[in-house]
Amino acid sequence: MTYAESLEYLAFLGHELHGVEFRLETTTTILAALGNPHLKYPTAIIAGTNGKGSTSAMLASILRQAGYRTGLYTSPHLIRINERIAVDGAEISDEEFARALSSVKDAVERLLADKSLEKRPSFFEFVTAIAFLHFAQAQVDFAVLEVGMGGRLDATNVTEPRVAVITNIELDHQEFLGATHAAIAREKAGVIKPGRPVISGCAHPEAAAVIRQRCAELGAPLIETRTLGQFLNLRNSQGRYEFDFALNGDLFPNLISPLLGQFQVDNVATAVAAARQLRAQGFTIDQTAIDAGLRLASWPGRLDTICDQPLVLLDGAHNPAGAREVAAFVRDCLAGRKLRLVFASMRDKSFAEMSEMLFPLAAEVYLTRPPHPRAASPEEVLAAAPRKPDQPIIEPDPERALTRAVEASSPDDVVLVAGSLFLVGAIKKTIRSGGLHVLKSPGSGART
Repeated sequence: MTYAESLEYLAFLGHELHGVEFRLETTTTILAALGNPHLKYPTAIIAGTNGKGSTSAMLASILRQAGYRTGLYTSPHLIRINERIAVDGAEISDEEFARALSSVKDAVERLLADKSLEKRPSFFEFVTAIAFLHFAQAQVDFAVLEVGMGGRLDATNVTEPRVAVITNIELDHQEFLGATHAAIAREKAGVIKPGRPVISGCAHPEAAAVIRQRCAELGAPLIETRTLGQFLNLRNSQGRYEFDFALNGDLFPNLISPLLGQFQVDNVATAVAAARQLRAQGFTIDQTAIDAGLRLASWPGRLDTICDQPLVLLDGAHNPAGAREVAAFVRDCLAGRKLRLVFASMRDKSFAEMSEMLFPLAAEVYLTRPPHPRAASPEEVLAAAPRKPDQPIIEPDPERALTRAVEASSPDDVVLVAGSLFLVGAIKKTIRSGGLHVLKSPGSGART
């Protein structure tokens, strides 16, 4: 198959949540037919509601700087599906993607023919199998796996990870994972394996209690960075935070978050604690590798600067917890600067609650809609907003909405694009294709 044919085939399977099933049998059956590529290298698995992508990127970067050929599997993508599968920071090439997909497709067709599979895998199961196969073919030394959704029965949860990481847990995807923090935590805690160490950065008391109980049941050593760790000398350097982190007698001095926002401090600490655990298992990871790995880590789409004058930030926070973090960053680091908000959301997200946190921060609110069937219309968002902006500007096209916001801004103003990763992806895709000339100093590129 060609790369274009591969994309057509995946489109035939449906969008990310179409046909999603909470079961591991399909993934394990496909991987067995491929020779179990997921068992050819050690792994770390990262679950959580918010912060798991940032934490995954940081841990993978630390491992790379320690000299390990490192695979990184993440989701969703912003522009191209290749972003999800990377080795040493390089996205899987079009040719490699098409070749791996062809191998997985051939295996699936054989399994369907002999009734080993009842039906065709979902989009996410297919892409996860492609990632595992590519990492084996690339002969990685280690793979960092970001859970897609949940954990217990997510397609990524088929390895025996050297360390399982659980970041913060909030309400999201309740229709799949449950309506309470405890219920969601039980799904996330499914990545915990008997006797395997766990790093938890979870803050919510009910969710943290579930993780503790599951670790006790499975005899899994647990390190909670928020209770066992100490955050010392926290200081703000233009939105990026520096601090010392002490954990069980080890001191990690002068850690610098590569990403904006105080909430990233917890993600840095969690990634460092995971690296520390791997070091205890014999992996050669020294302070130099940790410092360099953090310095070089990136995670576009999270308070991502794409223009300096005016300051234009993209943030893919798509739930109330993420919106709360963005609002705190605006209050802490952008106080006194006029802000314009370009906002969109998926229809199945809590956009009313997000709007209540973000709309009051903005002098002007531009409501738009990314090209996705799940996207809410600007009118739906406005009708649901508890605190409506004085003069909302409805501009359905994301490029025009951002252009209007930038053109209305002075060099010292701020434009924040937020509410959905699909909105961030649409803006980044436009920039990559040569659009949005109104931006004077485009910043970051694809995910690494």
